[in-house]
Amino acid sequence: MGEVITIDGKDGSFSVYAALPEVTPAPGIVVAQEIFGVNQVMRETCDWLAAKGFVAVCPDLFWRIEPGIQITDKTDAEWKRAFELFGLFDIDKGIEDMKTTLAELRAHELCNGKAGAVGYCLGGKLAFLMATRSDSDANVGYYGVGLGDLMGEAKAITKPLMLHIAEKDKFSSAEEIATVTKALAANGNVKIHLYEGRDHAFARQGGEHYDAAAAKLANDRTVSFFKEHLA
Repeated sequence: MGEVITIDGKDGSFSVYAALPEVTPAPGIVVAQEIFGVNQVMRETCDWLAAKGFVAVCPDLFWRIEPGIQITDKTDAEWKRAFELFGLFDIDKGIEDMKTTLAELRAHELCNGKAGAVGYCLGGKLAFLMATRSDSDANVGYYGVGLGDLMGEAKAITKPLMLHIAEKDKFSSAEEIATVTKALAANGNVKIHLYEGRDHAFARQGGEHYDAAAAKLANDRTVSFFKEHLA
């Protein structure tokens, strides 16, 4: 369904996987990758969103480290490389690439002018930061890592934000979840969904902690959210 295109950013050009819906112009969504690069899971996520009526694009955010990273969650060696990439990744530069992609998407003739962002894992953190640092129209984060350290930016959230949080996230804690929930409770733009008993990446189909029921619930909520706020 999709194709790879190139976008020129401030620091250089990078590739973007793009998937188109049957009917355009349509709302746009920038998909922020996990720590495995723009792999099959991310491409299939874009294809799924396109099937739901969105122009979905996923930029290669690791291009400064190594362009075209595509690894999986299936081997110890790939996990080791993924965490290396996570350690080398510049969050601020990543947000700049996300914002560049958002602007290109929003201005494209196939987009209706409304565009948001969704992210998973590392991308979940980036989706939160798109809500605090960009003019994205709506944002969704799935089990974002390190959100507790970002609550100082929470006051900047003025557009709709939805967070899917795994109660038993192995990369978070009950204390961090409580911190995030408390800090965002008074912001009427934020909706938090807690998935009881679920672990990190419960929506990654084929992953160790994939839960079909929780994934469907989160994904249905995401589609409804974007259809409401990007119409």
